[in-house]
Amino acid sequence: MIIETATRLKGLKEYYFSIKLQEIREMQAAGKEVINMGVGSPDLPPSPQTVEALSESAAQSGNHGYQPYKGIPALRNAIADWYAQVYQVALDPALEILPLMGSKEGITHISLTFLNPGDEVLVPELGYPAYTAVSEMVGAKAQTYPLLENKNWEPDFDAMGKADYSRVKMMWVNYPHMPTGAPASKTLFEKMVAFATDKKILLCHDNPYSLILNKSAPISLLSIKGAKKVCVELNSISKSHNMAGWRVGWICGEKAYLDEIIKIKSNIDSGMFKGIQDAAVQALQNPESWHLERNNTYRKRRNIIYKILDILKCSYDTNQEGLFVWAKIPNSFETVESFVDPILYEKHIFLTPGFIFGKKGKRYIRVSLCNDEFTLKKVLSRLQKPFQ
Repeated sequence: MIIETATRLKGLKEYYFSIKLQEIREMQAAGKEVINMGVGSPDLPPSPQTVEALSESAAQSGNHGYQPYKGIPALRNAIADWYAQVYQVALDPALEILPLMGSKEGITHISLTFLNPGDEVLVPELGYPAYTAVSEMVGAKAQTYPLLENKNWEPDFDAMGKADYSRVKMMWVNYPHMPTGAPASKTLFEKMVAFATDKKILLCHDNPYSLILNKSAPISLLSIKGAKKVCVELNSISKSHNMAGWRVGWICGEKAYLDEIIKIKSNIDSGMFKGIQDAAVQALQNPESWHLERNNTYRKRRNIIYKILDILKCSYDTNQEGLFVWAKIPNSFETVESFVDPILYEKHIFLTPGFIFGKKGKRYIRVSLCNDEFTLKKVLSRLQKPFQ
């Protein structure tokens, strides 16, 4: 290169899945049939009405120009209606909802809006790697907060209450939790709001899994009294509506926060294609029966994955929610790499090692539900044969 890269790239690594998926593609090009059980990209389609809405909108000649940075009013209204129906949370569609091109985009927008170099950000010991990566990319310092394995992977508020968080401005939280599948609860969220209020920290709740195999009514952090003062929430239809590649998400919260975030967003993109927004409006109207059918499909797949994990002698909690199963490897393996690598290179099955989500995951794997029953039974068959 004729110039050096920016200092923000120092220490920043390419996303793990980007590297691993390239390796898998190379194995497949060499004639190996690799089954990917790592990535949470829904293989099920959106509702037929959603696809039809996209087609009809795309056929309209006037729908191909630039769109508002804040999304079309119909989409914001649909999100507000959905939040009222699903979470019993009232949002002003004009002031408290900002559509995004996927909620992952929102992690960057929020960080650019509120963090200065040297500020500190609380990220979970186990969590989505982007929380740390983006914090460091904007010059902030990511500081992990403890999760209690024996208390359903909830934060250790006793220890956190005694810590010096004077330089902390934001805290990333995510329940139902990825990767552990720990569910959300009103009691947990009340503790979070109280903690953030006491410490004067902005809570950023990433909430994409609340409709996937949920055992109780979905809950939004914004439903907690006082949450809007200290919280913004990201959500999307990637997982819940089988639309990961469509890149439709949003951030919701108090107007004062969103008014600042739009200053960043409006300098980065030029609005979302109207056809996709119209389709998202339709998707958010999917009936309860559609969601029940999706979850029934995932439940059947998860039962097969339990059998796979039993063959591998892994332990797991059957109360998990979300799109994955989090499992602990047998004590006989020294590292998670020594467990997953032979499965990939001998059985041609890719499992995600838990260490990519944090040091506390070094003896865990994460298994995706995004393979059909035929494929999962093929995995079972391969694993029932002895290793070389």
